[in-house]
Amino acid sequence: MAKSSTVKVVEHSKVSPPPNSAPPTVLPLTFLDIPWLFFSPSQPLSFYEYPHSTSHFLSATLPNLKHSLSLALQHFFPFAGNLVLSPAGSKKPHIVYNEGDSVSLTVAESSGDFSYLASNHARDVNGLWDLHWSCLSSCGCRWKDIQQFYQDMGPIMRTCCSLSVDSFPSYHRSVIKDEHGLEEIFLKELWKRKSSRKMVLGPEAQVDLPGMVRATFVMSLVHMERIKNWIVVQCKNKNQPQPVHLSAYVLTCAFVWVCLVKAKMQRGGSENYCYSRGEDPIHFGFIAGGMTRFDFPVPATYFGNCVGFARSTATRNELMGEDGIIAAANVIGGTRLDKEMCGGAEKWISEWEVMLGSVIHIIVSGSPKLDLYETDFGWRRPKKIEDISIDKMRSISLIESRDEKGGMEVGLALPAGQMDAFKTLFVQELKALQ
Repeated sequence: MAKSSTVKVVEHSKVSPPPNSAPPTVLPLTFLDIPWLFFSPSQPLSFYEYPHSTSHFLSATLPNLKHSLSLALQHFFPFAGNLVLSPAGSKKPHIVYNEGDSVSLTVAESSGDFSYLASNHARDVNGLWDLHWSCLSSCGCRWKDIQQFYQDMGPIMRTCCSLSVDSFPSYHRSVIKDEHGLEEIFLKELWKRKSSRKMVLGPEAQVDLPGMVRATFVMSLVHMERIKNWIVVQCKNKNQPQPVHLSAYVLTCAFVWVCLVKAKMQRGGSENYCYSRGEDPIHFGFIAGGMTRFDFPVPATYFGNCVGFARSTATRNELMGEDGIIAAANVIGGTRLDKEMCGGAEKWISEWEVMLGSVIHIIVSGSPKLDLYETDFGWRRPKKIEDISIDKMRSISLIESRDEKGGMEVGLALPAGQMDAFKTLFVQELKALQ
């Protein structure tokens, strides 16, 4: 049941890099950045336990926070810049930074129950939206860049030291080679949708989501090994080849995909009617990092997107059958984003729009490789991390587990009835695989 709370804004401020510390810069978006303009960004919330009073935060912590933010922006100055979309055909999108540009910082105080909001169990989604303000967008960078920005702020706050030169981001866009002419294709798609007003840039505004709850499920290494062993034995008993890729990511995604589809079929309402045929396709969308998968070298500190969009598809019958997890692992593991990750990339946007328009689809937001729980501003590790963008996107969030080494946290937002069904399936299916 939702717990009502109030949020009081204490202060709005602007924070800029130190004067004359960053040069005026025009940073063009590459063909790997442009597709992110078509989709709403992730909207993370990090919960830290702060052991002091509000007055102590305002007098002691907030000045240090602003100072650390300013010093970090000195090297990550595009975050303080502005995204510019010129008239169609005149110039490709770019980020412009000028002296004096800034980021907004809002300090607010909530009467909400910290333990309730930062828990794993199902709770009303609207309570978290009350805590959300504008966030950094990933249209011109990787989420890893945003995470690096936050992680670089941590040592500054804790020790008042400067950043190591080794962690400075590289803004050389020339390292990204458009070998397939994708930039022109994506720009045409961009201008077409912009002129028809079919796209909205930036995070979605808050909307009321009655009856929706969110919960987090932890997939441990023991669970993953259990799923893997079951797949191997099942394939051996049936004399059929096992999935080529059985990584922790594939195993987790395959298991969750099957449980979600079954939960939606059990408690899906109108979705059951729309998917009455067993051969109807159900899509699973995800991204994969490509920094090491190109034929050209990309510096580890490169500031910009290096990921590809992937879409796996299986039928309802395949996913709900006895070997549904195997079918899911086959199509997810078979959708490889390797050195040919840009092969077929001209269809990324159109294929994802088809997927987003389908009745039942699942998209993965986040990555278990980002070490989000290692961000320490002097208040220790976060107690909980949530991605509230999944509330509207029919997505699941996937990050590393805070407490289970090698495990993953799977975040979901579903109607209450479907969440109950998913929870039951998640527990029962894992037991059945023993």
